[in-house]
Amino acid sequence: MYKTETWDWETGQRTIADMTPDNDHKWQEEIFISPDGEKASAVVCLDDAEFSIRTNDNVSENTFEKLWELTYATNGNLCCYAMQDEEWTMMVDNKPWEETYGFVWSPLLSADGKNVATAVQQDMEYGMSVNGTIWENLFENANNFAFSPDGSKSAAVVQVKSMGQADLKTFRSGIFSIAVDGVAWDNNLMNAWTPVFDNNAYRVAAQVRLTLYDYTIIADNILWDNTYQGVWNPSFTPDGKHVVAPVRQGGKWGMAKDGQLIWQATYANCWHQQFSKDGENLYAIVAPEFGKFSVAANDKPWKMRSPVVTDLAVSPDGKNAAALANTLNKNWRVCVNGSVWDGSYDMAWKPVFCPNSDAVAAKVRKKGKYTVLVNGKTVGGEFDMCFDPIFNTDGSKILVRGLHDGKALRVVANVPK
Repeated sequence: MYKTETWDWETGQRTIADMTPDNDHKWQEEIFISPDGEKASAVVCLDDAEFSIRTNDNVSENTFEKLWELTYATNGNLCCYAMQDEEWTMMVDNKPWEETYGFVWSPLLSADGKNVATAVQQDMEYGMSVNGTIWENLFENANNFAFSPDGSKSAAVVQVKSMGQADLKTFRSGIFSIAVDGVAWDNNLMNAWTPVFDNNAYRVAAQVRLTLYDYTIIADNILWDNTYQGVWNPSFTPDGKHVVAPVRQGGKWGMAKDGQLIWQATYANCWHQQFSKDGENLYAIVAPEFGKFSVAANDKPWKMRSPVVTDLAVSPDGKNAAALANTLNKNWRVCVNGSVWDGSYDMAWKPVFCPNSDAVAAKVRKKGKYTVLVNGKTVGGEFDMCFDPIFNTDGSKILVRGLHDGKALRVVANVPK
């Protein structure tokens, strides 16, 4: 969720900063460029156990024993884990949280970038901290962390019963549950994975395992009536009223809604589903045959087939979809509505649609060089590294951020038709 209206959209290329490593530093880590392309930042080591953040030509006066997981939020805030006196915390916009922890990992950002959550360990108990406030209840194990789109709620899979080594009886009785804001549901589960929130942060759903052989979905602490041979990540309909999930039945995969099949179990695999914003269209990556993947729109697969299909993206109007195809991590290609763009690449990244759905872009790499494709055409030039492209509000221009010969570059180009 980028607020692009105030960004500089004059076409052309600008050098933001020369980020060549400074000889005064022991080393410099990976460089990141802000969403608006105006700042480039990297963690630098000034001396033994003395780290700081370099942004453009300036190095912050704040130093720490260690800095880790540097990233820009959608609102331009720079987030990073920081360690001082062997205690960890999160730093946002160069300001550390007051609260510190034994360890931190798995940073999560709200869609607008204003709220930050992290997994934490404190005194060998586990949970989450949101904007510097830790859960009131911590657990002996927590994983699969989730954050609502608006940043108001957090969730995780947590262990609610203790067990000894190889204590299979206790494990089979159910030792896991879902905790929302640190409060665990009262359903004890053999396993649970991937809690997700609806768009309004009212509801939570997750995939669960009830026995050695029975899987289903739990939503708001209520299990679906039916069980399956397997399930994948659930999703809420855009209005939050229903839950859909890929399910395996009779050795084949289909799609269920609130526990009832809406796509019959006919696929060798079916997962990574996405709704259009209006909820009228449901897309998913599917394998109509074993080892032959495609994308299905409302249970109708595209004609194209590939050994691997990943990174499904749906246009804002819900009428178009794009994905990446490759041959066992080689020959990456961009596919839009079942048509494959010319050219194959050593690597490609998730396609990005413009706000009016008329254009789609993707970052690609070939022979060590990075470029951005828009509607199948190269824009912005060639880079040693570049970042996901961003369109302006009317989809007429695109921002490409990249690094070339140590310089951070900002390129605005017109979108080719």
